[in-house]
Amino acid sequence: QVQLVESGGGFVQAGGSLRLSCVASGRGFSGNYMGWYRQAPGKQRELVASIYGRGNTDYADSVKGRFTISRDNAKNTVYLQMNSLKPEDTAVYYCNADFDTWGQGTQVTVSS
Repeated sequence: QVQLVESGGGFVQAGGSLRLSCVASGRGFSGNYMGWYRQAPGKQRELVASIYGRGNTDYADSVKGRFTISRDNAKNTVYLQMNSLKPEDTAVYYCNADFDTWGQGTQVTVSS
């Protein structure tokens, strides 16, 4: 069973930066797809950024140029570097592996 553990969330002022980490473990983990999603209060969960096994990436328009997703295959870890954070980035951020496993989420709060 695959498990995902996120870390790196916190409280930051607008314009600041945070780096989220997601470590995968367990049998059956392929890592062919890893994604970061977020869910703000009262809103649906949305895709923020994704990365595939060959390294190709995709981003939501709202974070392009500010967020960067990367992975360290040796460590089974995916990162989300978030720069120039805005209050509208406030949400719980979730890691997803292979479209079917979710982490517990990590809170990101950006103050204006």
